[in-house]
Amino acid sequence: MYIPNENRYRDMVYRRCGGSGVKLPVLSLGLWHNFGAITPYGTQRDLLRTAFDCGITHFDLANNYGPPYGEAERNFGRLMDEDWRPHRDELFLSTKAGYDMWDGPYGNWGSRKYLVSSIDQSLKRMRVDYVDVFYHHRPDPETPVEETMGALDYIVRSGKALYAGISNYGPAEVEAAIKELKRLGTPCLSDQPRYSMLGRHIENGLTDVLRREKTGCIVFQPLAGGMLTGKYLNGIPADSRMAVDNRFLKPDSLTEDTLRRVRALKEIADARGQKLHHLALQWVLRDEVITSALIGASRPEQILDNVQILSMPPLSGEELRRIDEILA
Repeated sequence: MYIPNENRYRDMVYRRCGGSGVKLPVLSLGLWHNFGAITPYGTQRDLLRTAFDCGITHFDLANNYGPPYGEAERNFGRLMDEDWRPHRDELFLSTKAGYDMWDGPYGNWGSRKYLVSSIDQSLKRMRVDYVDVFYHHRPDPETPVEETMGALDYIVRSGKALYAGISNYGPAEVEAAIKELKRLGTPCLSDQPRYSMLGRHIENGLTDVLRREKTGCIVFQPLAGGMLTGKYLNGIPADSRMAVDNRFLKPDSLTEDTLRRVRALKEIADARGQKLHHLALQWVLRDEVITSALIGASRPEQILDNVQILSMPPLSGEELRRIDEILA
């Protein structure tokens, strides 16, 4: 029987999510890559336990996380029954729908039909009565924003989710979605974009919208799929994600320009006496418009390693200036 660490809330830092009453840990656990059929069930259990013992209360899923599709939610549902039911009110659970999930015209994108069916399926797989936030996973260019946001509003009002969110939306799309949700009376809790030192597109207007609208921002891939760990500086290790499961991180992303930047960033991390990925996580969290960074892990030790940033000195103005020069 799992007995959580009694000091789990002592060291974790929590930030308010936009203008809401919700506080989230600055590091959250994403169940994107390592909770499908390719990861041993015992490892999945240990990852969740380790995260929670460190004060990470936010677990992030989506309907098609796997492989196969739905498997991460199914595995989480088993773990919910085994470990987490006594601690449900301490957890902040999210799931999403918007990418392909099942065959036919109703298993993708942003229709009311797809989103309402998706949340019902997700709740069954996860073995919970509700999720804390339900996201539309990507904008749908062919469905009116009023229909998609109306579906999120319905899902919240029906008690299937406590909050609504959006993911992978551009600045203008975020603004339109927030406006419509506000009109409906179900504010947008958070946006979930990709953000890292190697992918700074959200700085081109998106963070300005989120700051102005007091909407939270939970970023994924803060380590650029592992490129900001330094593991690829001398080739592709046999046990790395790029070698084992390169669906989302291709070898051709290791350009010479990218490697040059990573080497220069590593020099700054070395001078601070820390690892490159610690520097990358601290940099992503330097602005409090970012509520939380989603980390992935294949071993519990990686979670314990990542939370070390909580006790590390903040980046200085000079260090931030040098990082900007490297990334320019």
